[in-house]
Amino acid sequence: MKATANRNNLMSVLWDIQVKKSCISHDDTTKIAHEFGISRMEVEGVITFYHFFHKTFAGKYTIYLNSSIIAKYSGMEAIKKTFENTLGISVGQVTSDKMFGLYETACIGLSDQEPACLINFKPFVNLTPEKVEEIISEIKKGKKPKDICDIPKSKIQYTPTKDRTVFFKTHNTFHSLKQLKAHSPDQIIELVKRSNLAGRGGAFFPTGFKWELCSKNKSDIKYVICNADEGEPGTFKDRVLMEEHPELMIEGMIIAAYAIGASKGAIYLRAEYRYLKNNLEKLLDSYRRKGFLGENIEAKQAFNFDIFIHLGAGAYICGEETALIHSMEGKRGEPGNKITFPVEKGFMGKPTLVNNVETLSAVPSILQMGVDKWLQLGTEKTRGTKLISVSGDCKKPGIYEIEWGMKISKFLTLIEAENPHFILFNGFSGECLSPHDFDREISGENLLLTDIEFDPKKPIDYKYKMAAVGVRSGGSFMTFNKDRDILDIVKNVSDFFVAESCGICVPCRTGNFLLNKKIDKIIFGHAELKDAVDIKNWSQVIKTTSRCGLGQMSSNLLNDAMKKFPEVFIKRLSDNTDFNKAFNLDKAAEEYDQIINEISSDYE
Repeated sequence: MKATANRNNLMSVLWDIQVKKSCISHDDTTKIAHEFGISRMEVEGVITFYHFFHKTFAGKYTIYLNSSIIAKYSGMEAIKKTFENTLGISVGQVTSDKMFGLYETACIGLSDQEPACLINFKPFVNLTPEKVEEIISEIKKGKKPKDICDIPKSKIQYTPTKDRTVFFKTHNTFHSLKQLKAHSPDQIIELVKRSNLAGRGGAFFPTGFKWELCSKNKSDIKYVICNADEGEPGTFKDRVLMEEHPELMIEGMIIAAYAIGASKGAIYLRAEYRYLKNNLEKLLDSYRRKGFLGENIEAKQAFNFDIFIHLGAGAYICGEETALIHSMEGKRGEPGNKITFPVEKGFMGKPTLVNNVETLSAVPSILQMGVDKWLQLGTEKTRGTKLISVSGDCKKPGIYEIEWGMKISKFLTLIEAENPHFILFNGFSGECLSPHDFDREISGENLLLTDIEFDPKKPIDYKYKMAAVGVRSGGSFMTFNKDRDILDIVKNVSDFFVAESCGICVPCRTGNFLLNKKIDKIIFGHAELKDAVDIKNWSQVIKTTSRCGLGQMSSNLLNDAMKKFPEVFIKRLSDNTDFNKAFNLDKAAEEYDQIINEISSDYE
């Protein structure tokens, strides 16, 4: 009996076929199902889950345009129109000669260099209509995208003083790994715990504690996974780290593996960063040649560990650790129930440590500078520095490494924000900030504002009290001036969550769709005050019943905007609109009596 293929390789096989044929056909699906010993429906389920797998031919050269709000305000519509006019097709279509396919996708991690696009996953940035015409002309003449694409330049706009910078400075490659000779695995964990390093992917879970939990779970094999699926719109800090200092990420993974007893590691790289894959592979080879990857790695307790790269295929939800693990296992990237956590049962049912790029990159820096020095950075409760991706209406978009505790007002000056009025803080799943928030500090703590009690008769008249408290930063900062339409931004965010919901939770799948329709009603001036009440109540249902962060955070911006910019919504709401008149019993009875009286008078 023929042995079936390892399902962990399913994504790689799908990618091979997609790249070679520009689609995964019906016959391909049948053959894959046979090779892996699974049903066609399972394979179909995986293919259709991801944005970048196509069942029909997607063009010899497949173009993806960023459709996020930053791209839109950077001139994306003009770029899209130029592509359409030059190619003679609309978005979602393929040219008659099958040469080009044109598609939109969510943020491609280049918000500081928009308008941008990917052509066969090669980046083209700072696009103009003229540049688009030139690119298409060159490809038609036989040039390959890899030969004419741009190499995105990392815009590192600010770092602290040299002695207080953690990430963007000169690093002694391999130096942190040599310290493993002097420390046992338990001692490494204690050092990380002492640093109070918290996860930088948004959850802020204590890193050392997470490592300790994984180390205590005994198993014949353990895994370390670097979450490089940086899909939050407006965020590109991990991309820049992998461009500028990928050695930090790799050394962080090696240190983590030593600490928890892992023998295998994986970098889950988002498909939009596929152009970074070759350089990462070469760097991994250099670590193998130096004896820092492979068998019998020198340390106080010698160990075996190696790293491979797993390529994602376009699914925002795979940034959630259980969804990411399912994706690596060749399944739909749907979040799992938290019956057990990955540190207990993760990839292939084995104890698995999942940290993001920034978190892992901080560890070797901490070991090099020393924990005592690290603890002098930031604030008393939040130590170290934070990377922030900046885009939008400012003169200096790019990456900023700041110490925790900087005020929003100072940060706005630093980035040279242009008439800042509305800020998307922490990406689409974060919160919005108004000028009332500008005295708050960028913090690693979860300090929230206190509102007056919600009044259903005044659903968006909060008059909340403002306090100078911290605002937790996950890493994205999008600033918009007064000329931007707040409802336009809110709609773009809502469209994103409708498209990216995996659909496994009914409240998230249906609730976000219904909230999106409520936003449409508000935009067109057809909404009533009752719609604002519905938004508040439905959002609470979605937040409390969704199994992962997408549903739990998807309505944050909408509710924040209603709270902090009530005037935008109030002027578009009424008690009883002409579009959808509310039933009024007294008025109906009055009209009924009038009609009866008129009829009676006719018979008198």
